[in-house]
Order: sequence, then structure tokens, then C-alpha cells
Amino acid sequence: MAKGIIKLKNAPAILCAASVVGKHESDGPLGALFDFHDKDDRFGQSTWEKAEAEMQHMALNLAMSKNKISITDIDAIFAGDLMNQCISSTYGLIAHDAPFMGLYSACSTAAEALILSGMTVNAGYFKRTASVTSSHNCSAERQFRTPVEYGGQRTPTSQWTVTGSAAFIIADDEGRHPRITEVMLGMTVDYGITDANNMGAAMAPAAADTMIRYFESSGLGPSAFDLIVTGDLGFEGHSIVLDLMSTKGYDLSGNYNDCGLLIYNRSSQDMHAGGSGCGCSAVVLASYLLKLIRDGELRDVLFIGTGALMSPLSVQQGGSIPGIAHLVRIKGDA
Repeated sequence: MAKGIIKLKNAPAILCAASVVGKHESDGPLGALFDFHDKDDRFGQSTWEKAEAEMQHMALNLAMSKNKISITDIDAIFAGDLMNQCISSTYGLIAHDAPFMGLYSACSTAAEALILSGMTVNAGYFKRTASVTSSHNCSAERQFRTPVEYGGQRTPTSQWTVTGSAAFIIADDEGRHPRITEVMLGMTVDYGITDANNMGAAMAPAAADTMIRYFESSGLGPSAFDLIVTGDLGFEGHSIVLDLMSTKGYDLSGNYNDCGLLIYNRSSQDMHAGGSGCGCSAVVLASYLLKLIRDGELRDVLFIGTGALMSPLSVQQGGSIPGIAHLVRIKGDA
């Protein structure tokens, strides 16, 4: 079971969700779907790190307001980000008086938070939980590469860390909502990639590993789903996954996409290989994918959050970059 599919028999509902983004994200093809955007990415704060914390605060408040619930209705918050010691989540949500679990699974944190929320609600331990994640381009660049003020040239394989935060309320609710029906925990996969400017290559093998394990365990193939979407592999990683899956006999060409490709327009926005970051898959799911599920355009979706499990120190010491990919199956409530 630990390596296989966990079926959530009570199918917890994704009661509501909200997304908060920066300027580049609002200028992209999904811009009209986000709940709030800030024109200068500062969100009224004096530092990039404080701005990211404010995004989480705003996203959770917006999500709760959509269903007219208060923090007293939330039994636990599962939240994480890319900053050291998850400071964006800690500071951003400290004013919310609810039990807090800080998470780190790199850019797959949104999926990890949904898995933990879904499992605890499904088991009856909690009635309602909140899953919150974020990333900020300027705070991430300062921590993992060089501050944006440095003006370093980005390589063609590099991705743009999304400035965005999303919050999801997961609940035991009988209404008509998108529902989490199955989850699968990712396993750490290391193909020896050491280039911190090629996250897609580092994460793609983990995405393929999770997909293969899921298909083998379920007996289903890619064609059983309306959409299979990975977290933030971008152009490079998306292409690698297609190749890796093809060698194993799986054709994903008809229904596979990536949140890092969906969030920006590569032809008009200079984002190189696409989007990345904790906020990437989170805001795409909250704003775009859940809308398609609610509208009935998508009925059965495999959402696979992908993450590169590195730190600034491990990269500086020449260490490889392991990847991980957590899977969440989301179905429309017919």
C-alpha cells in the first residue's frame, strides 16, 4: 500500500479555492481567471519574502470568503513554500488561529498538501482543512540562484518561478464539488542531474516513475483520463516525460499537459522553458483546472505535482538534484 494507490472511499470535496498572483502571471493566458493580482509583485510589503507571506494570507482569506466560512471552521492548515524553514507559510498564516503543519516538497508541495488534507478528511479526523502554497520569483531567485538585481543571464532550459499563491479548502461535504478520489505518494528519483537551471530534467524522471506505478497498480492507461497534468516541468521536462513514457509503452500525446506550459505564453512572454515554483501548479489548479472540472469539461484528472529536492547548499557542493512527484486523482461530482 505504501508504494501503491490510496483510495479515498469518502472522496473529500475541494470545497473552494482561491489564487493570488503577480504581474507576469496576470499577463498570461490564464490571467482573467485568477482572483487577485498585484501590479508590482510587492503586495504592499517592503521585501519579497514578506510579499510572499502576504500572498498566502490573502489566498486563504479569499478561499474562505468564497464559501462564507471563517478560520474557526478550519480544523488544520497544511502549508508550504520554497523558502528556508517555510517562512512564507509560517509568517503568512500566523494570524490564522488554526493548527498548522509546515510542509516542504519543493514544487510538488501543493499536491502533498492536498494529499494530506484529503487523507485526514477522508479518515474522519478533520471536517475541513486548508491547503496553502506559494512561491515568489524574486524571493526564490535570491535564495537559489542570484538576486534579480544582479541581472544574470538565464539559460534556455531555465524556468521562471511563478509569483503566486493558492489556497484550497478540503471538506467532508455532500454538495456538488470536485472530489479527491485517489492519491499516490511520490518516491525520490535521482538521475544525477546537477544543473540548477534545468529543473525540468531533474523532475521529469520522478513524474514518469509515479505515472508508471499508478498505471501498473490501477490497470488503467492514459486514455482513461480527460487530462494528465504535471506540476511544473516546463517545455524541457514535458518533452522528457513524453519520451520516457513512450519507451515504456505509454502514449501521452493526446491528453498530457504541464502547468508550467499553461501559465505563460511562451511566444509573447520571455519565460524560456516555462513556469516553475510551488505556486505554479497550485494557481493553475485553483483557477483553471478546477473551473473546467466544475463546468463538466473535465471529468477525471490526474494532477501530478513535481518537485526538485535541492537546497542552495547542496547545489553549491555539486550535489545532484533528486526529483519527486505526488499524484492526486480529482473527479467531477456527477
